[in-house]
Amino acid sequence: MCGIAGLLTAPGSNLSAINAMADVITHRGPDDRGVWQDPTAGVGLGHRRLSIIDLSRSGHQPMCSKDGRYVIVFNGEIYNHRAMRRELADQGMPASAGAAWAGHSDTETFLECIASWGLEAALEKAVGMFAFALWDRSARTLRLVRDRFGEKPLYYGWVASTFVFGSELKAIQALPGFSNRVDRRAVRLLAARGYVPAPLSIFERIYKLEPGCILCATAEAWRSAVEPAEARLNGSAVRISPYWTYRDVVVGGLERPFATAEEAMEALGDVLTQAVSGQAIADVPVGTFLSGGIDSSTVVGLLQRCSTPRVKTFSIGFEEAGYDEARHASAVARYFGTDHHEYYVRISDTRDVIPLLPTMYDEPFADSSQIPTYLVSRFARESVKVALSGDGGDELFGGYNRYLGAARVWGQFSRMPVSMRKAAGGAFAQIPPATWNCVARLFAAGRRPGHFGTKVQKAFRTMANASGLQDVFAMFLDEWAGQPSPVVGGELEGRYGGFDVDVGVPAPDVTRMMYCDAMTYLPDDILCKVDRAAMSVGLETRIPFLDHRVAAVAARVPIEMKLRGGEGKWILKQFLYRLAPRKLFERPKAGFVIPVGEWLRGPLREWGEELLAEERLRSEGYFNPPLVRQRWAEHQAGRRDATQALWPLLMFQAWQEKLPMPSKAAQTRPDGDAETAV
Repeated sequence: MCGIAGLLTAPGSNLSAINAMADVITHRGPDDRGVWQDPTAGVGLGHRRLSIIDLSRSGHQPMCSKDGRYVIVFNGEIYNHRAMRRELADQGMPASAGAAWAGHSDTETFLECIASWGLEAALEKAVGMFAFALWDRSARTLRLVRDRFGEKPLYYGWVASTFVFGSELKAIQALPGFSNRVDRRAVRLLAARGYVPAPLSIFERIYKLEPGCILCATAEAWRSAVEPAEARLNGSAVRISPYWTYRDVVVGGLERPFATAEEAMEALGDVLTQAVSGQAIADVPVGTFLSGGIDSSTVVGLLQRCSTPRVKTFSIGFEEAGYDEARHASAVARYFGTDHHEYYVRISDTRDVIPLLPTMYDEPFADSSQIPTYLVSRFARESVKVALSGDGGDELFGGYNRYLGAARVWGQFSRMPVSMRKAAGGAFAQIPPATWNCVARLFAAGRRPGHFGTKVQKAFRTMANASGLQDVFAMFLDEWAGQPSPVVGGELEGRYGGFDVDVGVPAPDVTRMMYCDAMTYLPDDILCKVDRAAMSVGLETRIPFLDHRVAAVAARVPIEMKLRGGEGKWILKQFLYRLAPRKLFERPKAGFVIPVGEWLRGPLREWGEELLAEERLRSEGYFNPPLVRQRWAEHQAGRRDATQALWPLLMFQAWQEKLPMPSKAAQTRPDGDAETAV
């Protein structure tokens, strides 16, 4: 786990900026630093190392292949590197005959596999998480590669006449003269989803490389910028192509489903055990996050089964009623016999973390569980350098409540005549959320959540406007769905305009939604959240559920084995119940959440009021003041829960405050007139 950065510019240029680019991401790799330059080719590579495998200088990067052709900067881990090294040895390799191995790092193994087999063949064999840059000195090409699910981040783009890349945006912003404008399309998507989806970033001309892709840049790539869609279609100096697609995995699973639950659990047990045991290998202390839920408990149970010493587990709790899951995690830890550690979060902890978020995430990011994720990462880092996580289980096994809800809602809507649907939906959508909350209190005896009215109103608004499953799915994810966006400008077209639920073949609605989440929400929200929070404190996280072999098995589990009896992850739960008693887990799904909505009405109210002040919104020109102020007022008065609608706007405002002054120039208003801004 490390940080990488680099640039490609005109031959003969001064490449000293690579030093600043690498140094600004020291937190990703505090153990070692390295740069490599070739001024005649105009290429520079930088690396910061967090030493996990082979702690010696033999693992130093940038690293050159033994035949001298390739130079690599690598972020991540290749879990099966020992098997790959044995295969090379059996073939009489590495490529430079007779050359001895310098050490036992996974990067050295992987680089020699590339040199011997070629990049695509090495990637096909590799099991791991990674983002890396590979310079081919012979062909004078730079290849950027991201792992299959996007566990590791990789940005690329153009700053003036320089092609740049980095693990984080701050490495790119460190390039002298950086003045790329804020991309209003990204702001609009942030307001809708709470994150900026790939391939966009918050800045124009800077993009995220999508999971499972290779970007190939020739030595002339610095000359002209292209949008990712163009890079996929033509033979320009920058080309992007997939080496693995989750769509193929999903289709393959639909074609070869398991016949019985027993067959599915046997296959799942084999690959999950293999993934957990493989990811527990390190030359430093390893632990695991434990929430007490299905996914993290499965990882802990399997890890403790294959571990001789007691596994170190880490969880955090909250004093607010309804949010504390620590007691459940503690019960699971006692059953498995782990060395358990827990920390209770105070409101002061949250206030201390919020100012760190803009620089921790580089671009505005609004999943409020980023706060407890950071706190548990910081807590775990006191004892271990690697932590396994249970992320990915919801997307692969149907764990989110919205899968059942959206499929049920669309099933009902699609049977109604369009005219009736529009009329009824439009009429009921006019009823305020507070009224629906009152109805719920009368008939549900207080069993409905405080945001029940907001959800009902959204459902009727969607009923009036939905044209397909993707619109209903958006209702569960976008707090502004069916209403005008609070963002001024940045209209969305083509691939940026909605959710892609098309797997390429006929498939159950739930399968289509799970596919969409795995391609967007998982890499751009969940994995981004975990990577930035953990790497900010020098902690490597590993995610066994995202081993691509686990994903292939999960795709073969029929939907009726994933969703059964009104609950998700049925097959995974049955597997877990073989490891631990069912009674430990029989409770509603909670998620890793904090009471941020309550705090915005209390200790965080003054902070929010300042960021969303009407005069400020009007002068900055990103958001529509009446829309935002109305939503803020409704939240403060308790008429509706607007946490998910407001938190992205607050995160953008907080991020904007932290922008360095050189970046606050040449921003363009949506009407095209230039003025001083970002």
